[in-house]
Order: sequence, then structure tokens, then C-alpha cells
Amino acid sequence: MSVFDLFKPAPHTPEIQDPDVVKERYKYWRLRIFYGMYVGYIFYYFTRKSFTFAMPVLMQDLGLQISDLGILSSILSITYGMSKFLSGVLADRSNPRFFMAIGLILTGILNILFGMSSSIIFFGIFWGLNGWFQGWGWPPCARLLTHWYSQKERGTWWGFWNTSHSVGGALIPLIAGFFAQYMGWRFAMYVPGVLCIVVGLFLINRLRDTPQSLGLPSIEKFKDDYPTAKREEEHELSVKEILFKHVLSNKYIWILAISYFFVYIIRQAVNDFGALFLMKTKGYSLIKANASVLWFEAGGICGSLAAGWASDRIFKGRRGPINVLFSAGVIFAVAGLYLVPQGMILLDYLMMFVIGFLIFGPQMLIGMAAAELSHKKAAGTATGFTGWVAYLGAATAGYPISKVAEVWGWYGFFLALCICGAIAVLLLLPLWRIKTNPKYTAEPAVNKSEDPSEVVKT
Repeated sequence: MSVFDLFKPAPHTPEIQDPDVVKERYKYWRLRIFYGMYVGYIFYYFTRKSFTFAMPVLMQDLGLQISDLGILSSILSITYGMSKFLSGVLADRSNPRFFMAIGLILTGILNILFGMSSSIIFFGIFWGLNGWFQGWGWPPCARLLTHWYSQKERGTWWGFWNTSHSVGGALIPLIAGFFAQYMGWRFAMYVPGVLCIVVGLFLINRLRDTPQSLGLPSIEKFKDDYPTAKREEEHELSVKEILFKHVLSNKYIWILAISYFFVYIIRQAVNDFGALFLMKTKGYSLIKANASVLWFEAGGICGSLAAGWASDRIFKGRRGPINVLFSAGVIFAVAGLYLVPQGMILLDYLMMFVIGFLIFGPQMLIGMAAAELSHKKAAGTATGFTGWVAYLGAATAGYPISKVAEVWGWYGFFLALCICGAIAVLLLLPLWRIKTNPKYTAEPAVNKSEDPSEVVKT
């Protein structure tokens, strides 16, 4: 067996017929796969954000300017976004067990190599490669969340999973900030790198592919939750079908992707430069400023859970209303952070919490909507494509937004973020009532007298 065989989707095995065994194994594997990918994505954040919180000490040691570091931030966002798209295509035809694990191990190695460097050229090379393998984290999770959790419950599960962003984002400023301040910025890169190599091996042990690869029925059959009227035999799609039939020709995916661009400018700019803003304008220490990011991520945890629950329970599986309401709210929260008077550190932390709460709602649900408004077998590609466009926004939050801060000051920085929020709201409004793609629900419903056990669904 070659190393490439590891990435092939696991083959389906004969379906278990005993319903009690099916129920017991579904319960076991859903929990195991969930905590596996949850922990894995926390550590993807360790190697993605380690540089952000080593940044102030690195600037001091090497004499770099904020725009130099903005270039590195943009490089990672561009390569990460490209990888999210291309890796999404691959992940839809790959085994997430190895795809996600190997990507995490490689990001760990690249963080260590970054920490061993001192040249902006090598920083750019290693951080760009890190961005590429960072893109191996999300698409496998989209595949797993789509195959193991049905639509009527997916918002809640996806919301819980999405808190991994915030847990990782809350822990890494403390870890990287501690090592940067007391042992130097290089250790702020080494420690997350080593941890991610270890966790990558953990993922190989924990994760598996689809339920059918373990002899279980599809999640739609198990939960009796069919989001579409079409009931076809489930099979792997070709790359051409995935890319052109179900993603690039899908108008909903384009609307979601462009709105994601502006949402990610806000999210990335606040995450990357929020602590620096507080240090420069409020005179906070490195530790106090980095602690503000912990509050941002804590807000993200609460916002993800609230957004997922509300979209499932209040709006009955529609993601559009939450996307619009949260995006509108974040405009006022961003303006509020800028207007907090100097010396009111608790109010600064509160505003960072509120921004995190609001921005992580659309950050999560836009990606989920992309998976649900495309074909089940194209979930990785759909979310990868929207993620690619989103990280073009994140790249814009790097060098371009940092130049806005240099030329027009922090007022220009926050005004730009408010404008991005307004554009996102206008783009998302037309999707308020959309729950499923009519393309997949156009056929008449199956006769209710038909035995569901005899029909294999998509």
C-alpha cells in the first residue's frame, strides 16, 4: 500500500441489521469522532495563531514594522484560503482520518521551522506553507459533520464544534504570550509545533470516515431525516460533478462566499490587531492586551452555541436570519470598542466579548449554509470554496487593513470594519427565507406508503 492509499475514502462495508447494535455504535462513534475533530481543530488554531501573539516581541527583537507583519498575515491568509478550496475538492474524495491528521502534523513542523528562522524571506516561505497545510483542517470536519449529523440537529452539533475555534483562539494567546514574554518569541512557535505533531497522531487513532465505512446506515436513514425529496443511491461524485455541477454553478454558494469575504475581514482584523490596538492606544501590557483576545474567543464560544441553537430551534433549520441579525449587531459592537474611554479595561474586554459573540455566528453559519445548499457529497468543496473567498477577506485584513491603520490611524481601521459589516448584511438579506436548495427538492416527494428501509437516500 502506498502513502496515497491512506487518503482514499474508506470503502463501504455490509450494513449491520440489528437496530440495537446500530444505535449503540452510532452513539459511540458520533461521540468519538466529534471529540477527535474538536480537539484536532483546537490545535490547528495553535499553529495558525502562534505568530499573532508572538508578534509584539518579534517586532521588538528584529525591528520589524506592523506592515511587515501584515504581509506575513496576508501570505498565510492567501495560501490558507487557496488550500481550503483545493483541499475541499480533495477532502470530498478522501479519508478525513488521515487528511486532517497529516495536515496538523505538517503545520507543527512548519511552526518549528519558522521559530528557527530570522529572515523575513524564510518567515514568508514557512508561514505560507503553514497556511497551505492549515487548509487541511476544515474540509474533513465539514465532511464528517455532514455525514454523521442530520440536518435537523446539525446546527447544534456544528455550533458545538465551532467553539473549537474559540477554545484554540483563547488558549493560544496565553500560551504563546507566556513563552514569548519569558522565553522569547521562538518558543512561542516551538511549543505549539510540538503539541500539534502529538495531536496529529491522536487524530489518526480517533477518527474514521463515513458511517457506511463502519457498517452503519447513512445518517438520513438512521435519523429518518431527509432534507431533500430526491432519494437516489448514494455514491461518490466525480471532481467535475462536485466542482461544476454543485458548487461553481450554485448561485447561493456565490452569495455566501462574497458575504463571507467581508465577515472575515472583521473577524481577522479584530483577532490579529485588537490586542495591538489596546497596547498602542490604551497602554496595556502584552499580557493584558492578549487577555482581551481570550474574551473575544469566549464570546465566540457563546455566539457559536447560541447561533447554532437558534437556527435549529427558533428558525427551524434556516441559517439566514441569524446571519443577518448577528452581522448587523457586529457593526455597533466594533464601533463600541473604538469609543470605549481609556482606562476602562473591563469595558474593553466586554466589547471584545460582544464582537466575538456576534461575528462567530455568521462565521459558523455561512459555512454550514454552504454545505446545506450544495450536494451532500460536495460539502467539503462548497465550504472550501466559500472558505477560500473568506480568506481573501482575511488577507485583506492583513497588509491592506494594516496600511489603513498606518495612514488613517485607528479611526480609519474601525470605520473600514463597520463598512464591511454593512456590506455583509446587504448580501445576506436575500437568503433570509432560504433553507434548502430548490435544485435538490424539485422532484415530487416519495409516496408515504413506500417503505423507507427499501430506499437508499442521497
